[in-house]
Amino acid sequence: MKAKFQEMLKDLDISITDEKYDKFVIFYELLVEWNKKMNLTSITNFEDVFMKHFYDSLCLVKGVKLNKQRLLDVGSGAGFPSIPLKIVYEDLDITIIDSLNKRIKFLDALTKMLNIDVRLIHGRVEEHKFRNHYDIVTARAVSKLQVLTELCLPFTKVGGKFVAFKGPKHIEELENSKNAIELLGGKYNKTIMYDVDNQSRALIIIDKIESTDKQYPRVYSKIKSTPL
Repeated sequence: MKAKFQEMLKDLDISITDEKYDKFVIFYELLVEWNKKMNLTSITNFEDVFMKHFYDSLCLVKGVKLNKQRLLDVGSGAGFPSIPLKIVYEDLDITIIDSLNKRIKFLDALTKMLNIDVRLIHGRVEEHKFRNHYDIVTARAVSKLQVLTELCLPFTKVGGKFVAFKGPKHIEELENSKNAIELLGGKYNKTIMYDVDNQSRALIIIDKIESTDKQYPRVYSKIKSTPL
């Protein structure tokens, strides 16, 4: 798997050392161990995790050049895409926010084992204080884009990017999100299509062009019941 993973990463212009590959193996082992007692992922096969979680997370570089930016990962779950990104791009300043404390505990154990420095916050992103602050805000497999836009764009700085990892329904989701994107100070940039294990994936990239009004994001119940 090592040679295959390294070969796949060449497609992303990524080269990893043996030490970094070993960190991915440690990540996998801890993920599977903790997954026995809490629901972190339905994907547990070694090769599948490397393909569908690790490689997919690193596909962010298809749309964004990474270099020392502040990145907020919203609803990171088991640490995707932020932890694979931090393993490869050590100079990223990463903050992870997740509403479930047990996932934060897993990430705390994981980052200590990997000896990487990541800011972990247990809470709801709509209550986060650092508005119009981050160079990049990511969300992967969290919610529909219309909801994610209100959860993520307010924390993206002007000149920064909100990137949503999406699947086959991305075209419909983007169409339904046009009003929210404009209202929150964003502008649709592009969609980058790619395949992971013969499954179609999409990176939806939204530029932040104006500061978001202070009334957003609203409380989550309103975001979900009456999306913008």
